Amino acid sequence: MTQYKYYFKKPKAEIAKDILTTLATAGAITVVASSSPFFIINVLRALKREKRYHRKSAYSTFYRLKKEGCFRMKKKNRQIYISLTEKGRKKAGRFQINHLAIKKPKRWDDKWRIILFDVEEKHRSKREALRGFLKRLNLYQIQKSVWIHPYDCRDEINLLRDFFGLLHRELRLIVSNDIGHDKEIRAYFNL
Repeated sequence: MTQYKYYFKKPKAEIAKDILTTLATAGAITVVASSSPFFIINVLRALKREKRYHRKSAYSTFYRLKKEGCFRMKKKNRQIYISLTEKGRKKAGRFQINHLAIKKPKRWDDKWRIILFDVEEKHRSKREALRGFLKRLNLYQIQKSVWIHPYDCRDEINLLRDFFGLLHRELRLIVSNDIGHDKEIRAYFNL
């Protein structure tokens, strides 16, 4: 009986997403360089995804991302070091936005994170989408553009700021020890 090895023909955008998000999670990877023009398979093995892609699609996607400046490759002693550039981190962040969640620590540090945003009327759709993300992150709405959360969410807010292309004055994060009457908010977060 003959065995066939099947590759899934995934869209190149999906392959790019997998490569960038895995590099963002790993920080950087190292692979052994080979003489094969398809050394990308070694990269995908390092990313633990080699069986999911058609070889040519993975190859062309990888080199397109490199040409776009999404990551750097440095060859040293038959090893190839691959790391994301700032552009690659931003692109990976766009892919990560749908899986964004605020981690709950074991203990609350008794500090409130207050998120303020002021997005111009001409960018109403951006403002409404941001509001939707804040709801999805389970923030408590104090006013239309003032939200609060008890746990550290600096990275998540920075990712949202980058994703929506907002300035720091348009989306702010303030950390406070006291917000006044907070009984209802504490109940919302089970504190």
